[in-house]
Amino acid sequence: MRFMASAAEDSLLRHRAFVAFWLARTCSSFGFQMFSVAISWQIYALTHNALALGMIGLMQFLPSVLLALPAGHLADQFDRRRIVLLGQIIEFAALIVLVLLTLFNGADKTALWGLVFMISVAKALEWPAMSSMLPALVPPSMLARAMATNAVGGQAAVIVGPTLGGLLYVAGPDVVYGVSGLFYFISLVLVSRLHYERPPQTRLPMNMKNLFAGIHFIRERKEVLGVISLDLFAVLLGGATALLPIFAKDILHTGPWGLGMLRGAPSVGALLVGLWLSRNKLEKNVGMVMFGSVAGFGVATLVFALSSQLWLSLIALAALGGFDMISMVIRGSLVQLDTPDDMRGRVNAVNAIFINTSNQLGEFESGLLAAWLGAAPAAAIGGIGTLIVVALWMKLFPHLRKRQKLENEG
Repeated sequence: MRFMASAAEDSLLRHRAFVAFWLARTCSSFGFQMFSVAISWQIYALTHNALALGMIGLMQFLPSVLLALPAGHLADQFDRRRIVLLGQIIEFAALIVLVLLTLFNGADKTALWGLVFMISVAKALEWPAMSSMLPALVPPSMLARAMATNAVGGQAAVIVGPTLGGLLYVAGPDVVYGVSGLFYFISLVLVSRLHYERPPQTRLPMNMKNLFAGIHFIRERKEVLGVISLDLFAVLLGGATALLPIFAKDILHTGPWGLGMLRGAPSVGALLVGLWLSRNKLEKNVGMVMFGSVAGFGVATLVFALSSQLWLSLIALAALGGFDMISMVIRGSLVQLDTPDDMRGRVNAVNAIFINTSNQLGEFESGLLAAWLGAAPAAAIGGIGTLIVVALWMKLFPHLRKRQKLENEG
C-alpha cells in the first residue's frame, strides 16, 4: 500500500496543469504535422516545381532565426501563457484562411507561401514562451520525466500526423487544413484554461543588451554552454538522415516503402525510449549518461553508414533515435534547471537558434560531403566526428562530465 501511495504521489497525472500543457502541445503538434504534409503536396500540385517546395523551408527557417531573440525577450517580460495563446490564435486563423482559399479556388503559390510564413512567425513567437512554462508546472525532480512525456507526444505526432494528413488529403487539402485547425482549437482551449502563475516582471527595454542577455548568460555558465554547444556540434555532424533517399536506393536497394521505414525508424526508437524515460527517473551520473548517449548516437550513425542490409540499418536508426531522446531529455532538463526563470525565455530562444541552424547546416554538410565522397563515407565521417566531439567536450567541461543529478548542485 505504501508503494502504491508513493507511485500515485510521483505520478505526472497529479499535476493537472502539466496534463493540460501536454495535451495542448500534442494537439498542436498533430495539427502542424498534418498541415505540413498538405501544404507541400498542394504547392507541388499547383507548381510542379522543386524550388517552390524549397521556398516552404525558407519561409519556415527565416522567422525561426530572425525572431528568436525578440521572442525570447517577450517571453521573459510578459505573460507567457498569453504569448502562447496569441501564437496559436494566429496559427488557427491561418489554417481557416487556407480552408477558405482552397474551397473557393483562391489558393496560389504566393498566398500559400505567405500563410506558411505567417504560421512560422507565430511559432517563432510562441516557442520560447511555451518551452519556458514547463519548469513551473512540475517539481524540479519530475522535470526530466515531464520533458520525456512531452517528447513522446511530439514523436507520436511525427509518426502518425503525416500519415493521417496523407489519408485525409484524398478528400482534399481543405479537409486536412480543417482537421488541423480543429487540433489547434483544442490546444487553444486547453492553454486558455491552463493554470499558470508567474510574478509580475520588471519591464526591460528591448535593446541590444537585453536581447543578447541569453547569449551572455550561456557564455558565463559553463555547464549550460557545454550542454548547448554539445547539441550544436553533435547535430551538425550527425545529419545522416538527410541522405536517406540515397541510402535507400543506391546502397540498400529498396523502394519508397523502404525509405518510409527508414524515415520512421528514428522516431520509433525515440518514442519507445521516451515512454521509458517518462516513467523512470534519471537519478545519478547524468553527465556521463548524457555523454554516453551522444556517443551512442555517433556509433549508431557509424553502423548505419557501414550497413548494406535494410534490417541492420533500421535497427541502427532506431538506436540513433533512442540515444538522441536520452541526450535531449538530459540536455533540456539541465538547461531549464540551471537557468533562472527570468532568463528562461532568452536562453530557450538562443537554444532554438542553435537547434534550427544546426539541423539545417547538418543536412547541408552531409549533402556536401556526400557529393564529394559518397553517402556512406559522409555518414561515417559524421559518426566519427560526433565521437571526437564527445571526447573533446568531456575534457573541456569536466564539471559537466562529473554532474550527478539534474537539479543544480550549486
